Order: sequence, then C-alpha cells, then structure tokens
Amino acid sequence: MRAVLIKDGKGPAENLYIGEADKPFADNGEVLVQIKAFGLNRMDISQREGNYPPPSGASQILGVEFSGLIVELGEGVQDWRVGDPVFGLVGGGCYAEYINVPQTHIIKKPEHLSWTEAASIPENFLTAFQALVLIGKIQKNDHVLVHAGASGVGVAALQLARIYGARSVIATTSTQEKIDWLLGLPNGATHAANYKTQDFSAVVKQVTDNHGADVVIDFVGQSHFIKNLDALAVDGRMTMLALLSGPIVDSVNLAPILFKRLHIEGSTLRSRSPTYQKDLIAQFNKAAVEKITNESGQGPIRVYIHKVCQVHSLHHVYPWTEIIEAHREMEANKNSGKIVVEVN
Repeated sequence: MRAVLIKDGKGPAENLYIGEADKPFADNGEVLVQIKAFGLNRMDISQREGNYPPPSGASQILGVEFSGLIVELGEGVQDWRVGDPVFGLVGGGCYAEYINVPQTHIIKKPEHLSWTEAASIPENFLTAFQALVLIGKIQKNDHVLVHAGASGVGVAALQLARIYGARSVIATTSTQEKIDWLLGLPNGATHAANYKTQDFSAVVKQVTDNHGADVVIDFVGQSHFIKNLDALAVDGRMTMLALLSGPIVDSVNLAPILFKRLHIEGSTLRSRSPTYQKDLIAQFNKAAVEKITNESGQGPIRVYIHKVCQVHSLHHVYPWTEIIEAHREMEANKNSGKIVVEVN
C-alpha cells in the first residue's frame, strides 16, 4: 500500500514523501479500514522530528486519527460489517491507505458528516473530553480557561464546556484574528485573551469577578504555569496536555497549590492502555457524538476544518500529495480549526 514515510526516519517536513509500505491485516478483534482522510496533530511533528516515538506495538507510520470504510473483519468481530463507514483512534499508522484497528476503537460515521469532518473528531474531541470531563470534572456554572483556543483540541474543549453548562469559557490565543473567530463561533468562547499582549490571569479574574477558573486546560507549560496558578479558583483543576513552551519553570511559588487546594494533573491519550481508550471512546460516543454537526449545521457541537488558502479559491483540506505543506502550516501555527488531509 501507499503511505507517507519519512526519509532517513526523521527530520524536517521536507523529508516526508509517499512511498510503499506493507499493507496491514485485520487480526483477532480488529477491522481493516480503507482510509479516506486523516487529521494532523502536533504529536505528528514531534514524531517526525524523532522526539515522540509511537507506543510499543503501534505502527511507525505517522497519524493517530482517521475516517474510512471497513474492508475486512478479523475473527471475533460481530458488531461491524464490511462497508461500514467509521472514524477512529489508533496509536499510529493513519498516514496510509489502510489501517488495522481494534473494533472497540471506532465509531460509526454519522451520515451528515463528510469523511473530512469525521476525521477531525477523534484525537481532538477525545483529548478534550478526557481533559475537561474525566480529569477536570467540569460542573454546571464552572468558569473554564482553555489555552491554545484556536487549535483543534481547543475548539473542541470550548464547545464541550458550553454544553456542560459552563458559566464562562475563556480562550487564549495569539492574534486578534483568531480571537474574533473564536468569539464568533456559535457555541465557542464567551471571552478571549491574546496571551502575547495581555495578562490572561487578569482577564480571568475580571471575567469571573475574582472567582478564578474552576477548570484550566493547558498545552503550553513553562510560560503559562505561574499565571495559571494565579488564574485558578479555590479547588481549581488544571489538566496539562502538552509543554509547548518548555517543561522547566525556573522559579515558582508553590503556595497557591496548597492554599487553593489545587488539583494539577498531566495527561496523554496515545500512551493510555487499550482498555482505557476503549472506555473513553464509549463514554464520548454516548455523551457527545450525536450532538456533532458540520460547520454549517445546527448542532451544539460543530467541527471546524482549517481552510487552506489557494490562488483561486478556498479548499478545506490538503490532498496527501501536499503533506509537506500541511505540516508546514501547523508548524507555523496558522490554523484556526483542524488541519485534515485527504487520501487520494
């Protein structure tokens, strides 16, 4: 089969190319899916650079989320049929024509969602659901702060916070253009701050009448950590999902963690056990999937695909022949919404 491979095993975006790889097969309890589209995630860039190896037993090919058609059933699979349209989550291997995946790690694609829209869901929404609901334990009337608000996970978290009844949902991002976009989403941020020009902890205090954020979703780490402690409310919960600005905070006053009774938990999804992932997927499917529509739909949760600007028109997705450009777009932090790539 064809797959996106990495020249020399690691390197810059220019090292990506479409080559030949062994076609997988459906083992016991698995299905084989012909991939129609896959989503890009920052972990793909880290893995491409040699800094984020896939979990043991996972494919070395990039990509953790996909949509496509089931073309083969492994022994013991009873709930799925050849031809079923699905989307799902794996440890790796989605930058390819075919993927083998446990039958518990896929969800049936709603008819009203395209392949592209379905491929934008798994990693973003499962990560956001885990961080906000399972770890953050969001409650009705909570105040929620979401960093990297215009990212795929950020947009998912904003909308999930709204449907769970948050009183305010504050997003941080890096440009006024992104702030305007987030505030214009039908069920997105209620407030926003430009972290480059504003003190987001002061914005949180102003919005919440000095109550603070009950839940914080952070991807940034070092540069935001002290302000996160300041922004958190008493008994606040913070989920740390990445360390984009670095892992080391040179000097920090730990007293707020003690006196505010803060709960700070780090989390990854890719390295979780198959059983954990199975249960998470089942909970998310039950709680949210039926509420998801496309950008022009009327659902309380909508998927937003990053629009790629071309000379004559706007295209919603990259073809996989332009995978280098897709990685460059994410590295430049230009996306508002999810970058998705079509296999053609």
